[in-house]
Formats: sequence, structure tokens, C-alpha cells
Amino acid sequence: MKAARAARAAGISRPSDGHPPRSAWGLSGVSVRYGHHLALDGATLRAVPGQITAVVGGDGAGKTTLLRCAAGALPPSDGQVSVPGIRQIGYLSPSGGIYPDLTVEENLSFRAAAFGLPPAQARARVAEHLDRTGLAAAHARLAGNLSGGMRKKLGVIAALLSGSALLPGPALLVLDEPTTGVDPVSRADLWWLIAQAAAGGAAVLFATTYLDEAQRAGQVLVLDAGRPLASGTAAEIVAAMPGVIRPLAARPTGQRPLAWRRAGQWRVWDPAGTPGASPALSPDLQDAVVVAALAREEARP
Repeated sequence: MKAARAARAAGISRPSDGHPPRSAWGLSGVSVRYGHHLALDGATLRAVPGQITAVVGGDGAGKTTLLRCAAGALPPSDGQVSVPGIRQIGYLSPSGGIYPDLTVEENLSFRAAAFGLPPAQARARVAEHLDRTGLAAAHARLAGNLSGGMRKKLGVIAALLSGSALLPGPALLVLDEPTTGVDPVSRADLWWLIAQAAAGGAAVLFATTYLDEAQRAGQVLVLDAGRPLASGTAAEIVAAMPGVIRPLAARPTGQRPLAWRRAGQWRVWDPAGTPGASPALSPDLQDAVVVAALAREEARP
């Protein structure tokens, strides 16, 4: 009871572990301060069952802070967080949450026992995930001796072992950069795990620095220095982009640096969409995010 009251006082709402409602989880107007530093400023998002939501941003953008709030590991300074019961949250932290001196099998057995999963159910789920991701042959290997991609896969599998006999798998799966720095084959395996979790009804929330991955998500939140920069579906973010983007033959000169280089070609943002200029390019999510950042810079006094 004391823990529940403390969570409500901190702006964290969570139902009981036994029967979590299958509704959207998320954050509303959440800010987080570390002393005088504002790490997250007014972030809002919804994590919907059966859907993948991506949080995008560079280093220091506030992704990890937001995901820690969503996982119930960090109380917000302001705003509200709605999450399921703690046993219904699967969380992959930046460190991976893996014990290097335990084997692959021992890591997963420990995680399953911690969540109170029935042994037979845990064994079946672990065997399926290990086989699909190519880790079955490494079940007796120490986690500290795995490659980077294999450790990431092990961490995601461990996060998937939350849940219960009533609800196999997590209601909310929170993954902090699960695909960063892994090879293409491992990335494909990880995306299979993520897609399977969403197909099974989990609300999946993952952080990434890769905008091409974010385009696979049902919803996208872009963070910049702790502040929301853009949100919505990838198509909505692109449609909301002001002005047009035009190709340039060479690096531009002048007082307004509204140009960037992509795929060997210079691009420039024309905020007014000036008639009679060179033909406009068809923007994608990456272009729209660059323009959103430029527009914010332009709006600063």
C-alpha cells in the first residue's frame, strides 16, 4: 500500500499485476529534472497494445530518461505516467540487464523465476526465442563471452519473459536502443522479436537513433535536447513539414545555413516554397526531422 501511494504521489499510475487492462499506456506532459538540468521537457506519447511506438533522437536527446519513466523506473518531476503492473513490463535498459558471469540459459531462467512464470511455460517461450534468434547453440555460453549482437538479442528475450500465466508476454515492452551497433542479420532477428511481441498484443516502446527504423513504427516521437520536436505517424510528420526541400549542386554560401548533405547530394530547405525555384524533392521522415530542427533554430530569438 505504501508503494502504491508513493507511485501515485510521483505521478505514476499502475493497475494491479493480476488483471492489467488492455488499454493505452503512456506519458502526458512529463518533465524530468536532475538538479538544475531539465532532461525531459513536456513529453507526451501513447503506447497502444499491438502497436510499435518509436522514440527517436541523438545522444542526450532524452530517450533513456523517457523510457525509464515509461518503465516505471523513474518518477517524473511533472506530468503523469500510466503503466501496467510491474510484472507486466518488459524492460531492456541501456546496459542490457544481463549478468555476464551467468550462461545464456541461466540468465533467462533467473529472469523467468523473478517474474514468477510457471517453469514449463518459461521453458517453452525461451526455447522458441533462442531457436529463432540463433542463440540455442550458445545456451551454455557465458553471457560475457557473447558478441554484441548476441547480447542484445539475449537482453530482448529476457525482457520478453515478463508477464504471467494469464497473460504470456509483457503488456508493455520498453526497449532502449535494442538494435544500435548490431549487424544486419542480428537486427533482422531483433525486429522479428519486436514484431512478434506487438502481434501478441504488447504495447512496444523502443528508442532508436535510426530514422529508417522509426518509419516501421505506428507512432513516432522525435526528441531534441529533451524537448519534443515532432510526433505522429511518419506520414503525418512528413505532411506537416513546412516549405519544400530542393537539391543543390554545391555547398551553399550565405547567412542562413538551411542546407545539409545527404547521400552525396546537398539539400536546402526553402521555408516559403518560393515559386520558380528548382524542382522540389519528395521528402521522407529524415528530411522532415531535419527541417523541424532547422525551423526550431530559426524560431529562436
